[in-house]
Amino acid sequence: MSELSGKTALVTGSNRGIGRAIAKRLSVEGANVVLCARDEALLNEAAAEIRASGGNAAVVPIDLRDTDAGQRVVDEAVKAFGFLDIVVNNAGATKRGDFVTLSEDDWMDGYALKMFGAVRVTRAAWPHLKARNGAVVNISGSGGRTPGAQFTIGGSVNAALLSLTKALADLGLQDGIQVNAINPGPVRTGRFEKRLAQTAADHGVDRETALGIFLREERITKVGEPEDIAGLVAYILSKNGRYLHGSLIDADGGSTKTI
Repeated sequence: MSELSGKTALVTGSNRGIGRAIAKRLSVEGANVVLCARDEALLNEAAAEIRASGGNAAVVPIDLRDTDAGQRVVDEAVKAFGFLDIVVNNAGATKRGDFVTLSEDDWMDGYALKMFGAVRVTRAAWPHLKARNGAVVNISGSGGRTPGAQFTIGGSVNAALLSLTKALADLGLQDGIQVNAINPGPVRTGRFEKRLAQTAADHGVDRETALGIFLREERITKVGEPEDIAGLVAYILSKNGRYLHGSLIDADGGSTKTI
């Protein structure tokens, strides 16, 4: 029997990239998976892949920036499978750029989805997780510990999510809920490929050469794959991973330089 057989996992931002890989991996581990994001077509495509492999998947197209979205997506997850055991807060991409040119809307949007979306989903899910000794995994990012000038929004949001993780882990001790966070570094997603293309254009080189430049500039061993993060989530949620609690786990090829 698979590690997560019979459990239900809600994965936000699961229409592409890391979230999609996490949803697929948790399905392989036996979980019923609830996928949510704004792009319904991509969600349906991801769910179809899971079902084709024998898994169970439900789709909730929703904008987690809406104040009632957290409660609605949790209600839909419970409606689909009867209970909820796992929440993976993955949704949220923040705008890069020069601090003095980033607008008020850029800042508000960055917090609305990644931070407040996670708060609302987790708050709505907490009673269900408490009833089933469930788990929360927050996908934050290495910028929360090693911020940079071009990542003022993302670094700030990620740091806030790490603080939330520690606070919820303390609450989880009394409620029997495991809470952890993962800090991915650069991961080969569509967003990363755009950055790589820009590096290639800036230096007038091909993409392979641009990758070498990127690795040297970022001082990392490699660019991760979405499946790398998905595998780590699966381990955290496994029986052996239950010892992890309140952990802020760097999976970043060495990009985090702080203690």
